Amino acid sequence: MLTTKKKTTVIKGVARHDTDTGSADVQIALLSKQIDELAKHLKKNPKDFHSRRGLLQMVADRRAHLRYLETNNKRRYTALIKKLGLKK
Repeated sequence: MLTTKKKTTVIKGVARHDTDTGSADVQIALLSKQIDELAKHLKKNPKDFHSRRGLLQMVADRRAHLRYLETNNKRRYTALIKKLGLKK
């Protein structure tokens, strides 16, 4: 679970303007941070299958947002992939 402080730092890193909290860039960045934290949790707790299901849902949601961004704005997509260090 992300704290409010962590969320604000992630949002400030990728926001397109001052009040941007829901653009695809921000959503992808927040999902990536949540996925990283949940992956650490699952390494310590390998039998936590309910959290694993949530992780898979978040990965699918991030993939859908990335696909949307790739089709609508290729330049923002490539910049975000580099900034977050994602594969593709």
